[in-house]
Amino acid sequence: MGAAGGFTAVRLRAEAGEEDLYFLDESGFSPTLPTGFTWARTGVRPVVRREDTKNRRVNVLGALSGTGPDPELVWTAVDHRIDARMVLDFVCRRIARMPDGADQLAGPPSTWRRHRPCTVVMDNAQIHHARLFKGRREELEAIGVHLFYLPPRSPELNHIERVWRSVKYEDMPVRAYTSTATLHAAVDQAMTRRATALAPNTTHLLKTA
Repeated sequence: MGAAGGFTAVRLRAEAGEEDLYFLDESGFSPTLPTGFTWARTGVRPVVRREDTKNRRVNVLGALSGTGPDPELVWTAVDHRIDARMVLDFVCRRIARMPDGADQLAGPPSTWRRHRPCTVVMDNAQIHHARLFKGRREELEAIGVHLFYLPPRSPELNHIERVWRSVKYEDMPVRAYTSTATLHAAVDQAMTRRATALAPNTTHLLKTA
């Protein structure tokens, strides 16, 4: 079965309620966000501030559930690079709900199991194929977490891409931030706003600082 057929099978199993489905991805936010258009009084030239972006990005690792009436968005935002170790711990802790995260995979085979099997869909970014992450595939499957890699150059199949677009262009009206702290706070607020919009009936949103 090809990658496209495999993705269809994953979707069908999720729609049948046999397993949960999560779309995982990373996105970076710089102090100066893209500005497609702006408004100004007639005769007044608008000025859009531009901030230095060097070493001032906020990176977000997130996952969006793909089934159920109330999609769940979980994420973590950091002021540093996202690496394979962080992705592994995020999958274990935030998606699988393992109490001790990836640390539970380091020792003897764990008897812990997710309440229901799930598939984590992601692209072919280097950190997703790193040995530190992909090398734990058997251990992840043993606890009920399966990894599925999308076909190359198919971002339209990863539903969380829509979240990044909405957060960057709709949920962050301020387009320039003078410090990493203010950018980080704005990203957290925007992600919270987007999670609330996706799941209006959910009273408890899972989030980390």
